[in-house]
Amino acid sequence: MPTDPNFAATAYALAVDFGGTKVEAALVDTEGRLVEGSRHRHPTGRNATVPELEASVGGVVRSAAASLPAGRPIVGVGIGSAGPIDRRRGLVSPLNVPHWRDYPMRDYVAGVAAELGIDAPVTLEMDGVAITMAEHWVGAAQGVDNVMGMVISTGIGGGLIVGGRVITGPTGNAGHIGHVEVGEIRGEDTFGSPYALEAMASGPHTVAWARRQGFAGTTGEELAAAYAAGDPVAREAIARTGRAVGHAIASATALLDLELVAIGGGFSHSTPDLFDHMRTVVEQHYFPFVRKVRIVPSALSSEGPLIGAAALIHRSHLLP
Repeated sequence: MPTDPNFAATAYALAVDFGGTKVEAALVDTEGRLVEGSRHRHPTGRNATVPELEASVGGVVRSAAASLPAGRPIVGVGIGSAGPIDRRRGLVSPLNVPHWRDYPMRDYVAGVAAELGIDAPVTLEMDGVAITMAEHWVGAAQGVDNVMGMVISTGIGGGLIVGGRVITGPTGNAGHIGHVEVGEIRGEDTFGSPYALEAMASGPHTVAWARRQGFAGTTGEELAAAYAAGDPVAREAIARTGRAVGHAIASATALLDLELVAIGGGFSHSTPDLFDHMRTVVEQHYFPFVRKVRIVPSALSSEGPLIGAAALIHRSHLLP
């Protein structure tokens, strides 16, 4: 082993974040910093075939690994994937990527790593677990030991740290708040239950609801712009999503006595008012211990999921 006293600080995790729109990979050091130039992205999506998905995942892994500084090790490969997953067998079944059902993601990535000469463990967890670990490590939840992290994007994911320990459950799907059922608000009947939070409050499903009310746009960005311009349909769509997420957070807090919820993902940036709608619901809860939970934006911008995937390696002592 090298004798350089800074060697441990410059060991790297190869981080992979797989979602319903894209897959990314990067090298991340032990301080939670991405290596400049190591971040690479390829598309995924509902229409992607298995060979196309494998090409995207393999492509970003190879590109990220090629950025490894000379003489420095990759000590592990961390994968955060949209769920549900089977953490014991290393399988993924992302709801918004229908061609992957019980796909052996961990084994596939391990095979690519082996081809590259990377002799290191490969860890797979749900993306919500990864983002929660990132916020707890270097983000908005530092120093807080009862935390839920959330992603509001193409889908809605979540993860939990309770009593300072990551909670995954036996299958790896604990914290999957996108699939709790929220009141009597009905969302899109595209999978599972139309009353699930994700079916009403993800970016695409919020846009779909707005379109049924007469909104002419097709993207979350267009909805956000219409909201800022005062469009009444856009404003109600965002408010409706905020209320639904607020109810889900209140329920999770009642169950787990959470202190903080940190939220990232593209659609969470649509307007700061989205958080105000969530907070209003929580502030009206009948239990004081629920009202105490703080709801904050992610402090990690778009790097959070990759930092979280790296935390599966660098902060593995928190995992069960």
